[in-house]
Amino acid sequence: MHYFRRKGWEIAEKHATPESVFLNRRALLSGGAALGAGAILPSLRAFGQEADPSASLYPAKRNELYKIEREVTPEKVNAAYNNFYEFGLSKNIAKAAEALKVRPWTIKVDGMVEKAREIGIDDLIKSVTLEERLYRHRCVEAWSMTVPWTGFPLKALVEAAKPLSSAKYVRFETFMDPKVAPEQRGFWPWPYVEGLTMAEAMNDLSFMVTGAYGKPMAKSFGAPLRLHTPWKYGFKHIKSIVKVSFTDQRPTTFWEASGPREYGFWANVNPKVPHPRWSQANEEVLGTGERQPTTLFNGYGEFVADMYKGLEKEPLWM
Repeated sequence: MHYFRRKGWEIAEKHATPESVFLNRRALLSGGAALGAGAILPSLRAFGQEADPSASLYPAKRNELYKIEREVTPEKVNAAYNNFYEFGLSKNIAKAAEALKVRPWTIKVDGMVEKAREIGIDDLIKSVTLEERLYRHRCVEAWSMTVPWTGFPLKALVEAAKPLSSAKYVRFETFMDPKVAPEQRGFWPWPYVEGLTMAEAMNDLSFMVTGAYGKPMAKSFGAPLRLHTPWKYGFKHIKSIVKVSFTDQRPTTFWEASGPREYGFWANVNPKVPHPRWSQANEEVLGTGERQPTTLFNGYGEFVADMYKGLEKEPLWM
């Protein structure tokens, strides 16, 4: 008999976030449980499911290296529970996010590269091999879910950009359009900016997301292109990217600029380091209300821990 030892980042899929439970809970919180799930969420057809030039490329083959024994969070739950502050300060931004036009969409690659260029999202998608990865998502607000993202490794984009050897960081920037994103009319330091070190960007886990649940990504998820680094808190996962820049200066990220006492550049998950206003020791699995212990690097330590050796004096956890 062969015995299989699960890795630290694997969780049993039986710990799913049931859709009905989640929707009922959200309804209660909003005072509308009696309305039922149908009244809370319109059809997913409204959530970015219109015709998409890349639709024939989905679903992509799943990369089993990143298999997690944990149930996928239902799409209706995920699509209706997102932080996308450009469209509102609540989680219910799906309807508002539909104002974002994701075609045409161009990504500019510039900075310390051999040659700056611009590429349309569909040309970018055609230039890579898409794959599906089942990843944990851990929000800094101490909730979590599991999502089957489709996309390609960030390192493929880095390699295609041909950065100069002097480049130390990758800076990401989202769209800026106050006409469709009402919160961008406010005082926060828009547009949203995030950053990674070159080592983080080249790590196998770093993933550029173009789809989810076997089809092009819903707008509420950050269509048409977002970042996912599963060992970091979710605010690092910048949505609706329009610019990728290579630089030798550490980027000042959106949340660093907005709340420097609470958020920093690194934002690696660590249950032993609390947020200034709450504990990070455990997390709520959305839908069930179940609380589970949080793990260091969100369970992905075997893939990423070596990158931070020698950086112990850095505020790696927030």
